[in-house]
Amino acid sequence: MNLALWVVQGFLALGFGMIGSMKVFNYEKFKAQAGPDAPSKGLVKFIGLSELAGAVGMVLPWATGVWPLLTPVAASALALVMVLALGHHARLKHAFGKKIPALVFLVLSLFVAWGRF
Repeated sequence: MNLALWVVQGFLALGFGMIGSMKVFNYEKFKAQAGPDAPSKGLVKFIGLSELAGAVGMVLPWATGVWPLLTPVAASALALVMVLALGHHARLKHAFGKKIPALVFLVLSLFVAWGRF
């Protein structure tokens, strides 16, 4: 179980790190992918910074043993971000295919939160 949690934590840290970096450092690319429904630049940067912080919190506290409780807290916070992303997609009536990444990240984040709490 520990190995499975580490693999999922690594995947989530990499995924949220890449997505968060794009949102913080390359808003134009994000806006081109999101289309006309893209949130404001400030909101996107805030979400990106939250995802980057969550990516670090997904691995570093548990790996170092310094405040390891922060890892399941980070996983829970990222799960909340994904719930809000799903709400955003639902509000805009996006196709189910556009919701799949957020749904996958939600389920994996909940798995890590459950496994590490």
